[in-house]
Amino acid sequence: MSDLFDRVTAEGDVFKKILSKLPVFSGYFERQNRRAADKLMRETIASRFEEQWGRISSVQRSLISGGEIQYIDDLEAAAVKLRQFIDRVRTASYGYAGFFDAIKINEEELSRLYDFDLTLLNMVDEISRAIDNLEASIGTEGLPASIRHLTALASQCVEAFNRRTEVIQSGETTQSQ
Repeated sequence: MSDLFDRVTAEGDVFKKILSKLPVFSGYFERQNRRAADKLMRETIASRFEEQWGRISSVQRSLISGGEIQYIDDLEAAAVKLRQFIDRVRTASYGYAGFFDAIKINEEELSRLYDFDLTLLNMVDEISRAIDNLEASIGTEGLPASIRHLTALASQCVEAFNRRTEVIQSGETTQSQ
């Protein structure tokens, strides 16, 4: 995650770099850079999950064309959970202003937040493998189990993002007391 923050920081223009040397502006620019890094990270996460969501749609079409319509509703439950997760990641407020205020940053909480981001990125691979398994299970008795597994993973994604949000809110709560 520090590479992402460094990339956002390095892309600042000369005027911003000059102003960042002034004590009054340095906290502002660091806060803005953290917000930009957070936005970029969440857009990356959402895009990668969006690809997997598209794969589920493709599997649904395969099930329909193969006459296995009875599994569509169950698979739709997984697709809806994944879509809910993607939408929450994309539409959450960027940077969480109270958490990223220059004075209020708690490095331990920031580190935990980055850990959640890494976990979410790793979950893309788990979802991808579950969809691979789902595709391989079409036409077999293992199809219902592979759909249940995918649905459970999609729920875990939503839960992980909820825990990420709790870390942010606990940072705001801790700092305001």
